[in-house]
Amino acid sequence: MRGNRWPLLEQPKHFELGCILSCAVIDAIEPDSVGALAVRHAGLWECDLADNSLIWSGGVFDIFGLQRGTRVSREETIGFYSEHSRAAMERLRAHAIRHKCGFTLDAEIAPATGERRRMRLIGAAVCDPESGRVVRLHGLKLII
Repeated sequence: MRGNRWPLLEQPKHFELGCILSCAVIDAIEPDSVGALAVRHAGLWECDLADNSLIWSGGVFDIFGLQRGTRVSREETIGFYSEHSRAAMERLRAHAIRHKCGFTLDAEIAPATGERRRMRLIGAAVCDPESGRVVRLHGLKLII
């Protein structure tokens, strides 16, 4: 398991397509236009910090072995991570929120389909332009 942190100004270097497309938009685009993001190997995600609600593109549902469009909670989702990966993710997430930065983590998950797999989690803080507070996290998840 490998993880690291990076400043927000480096966000385009870590997930350029994630800066261009939101989760809501990516599922509305024809699969051929999106490329690998539409073939069950990657997807975009968002987490609203006000209530920990999640927004996922279809690819994230596929990675976790869940029916697309299913309502999932953050609490349920973190249960798919192995213990070590979950602990590392929580540390990197808290650091990203506290220091307004991004992070990358190679994690092990056990999707609803049962087989263990490795997933790269790329995330970045999103700040409210008026207050400067981190209001959500967003990023990309890829099967590796």
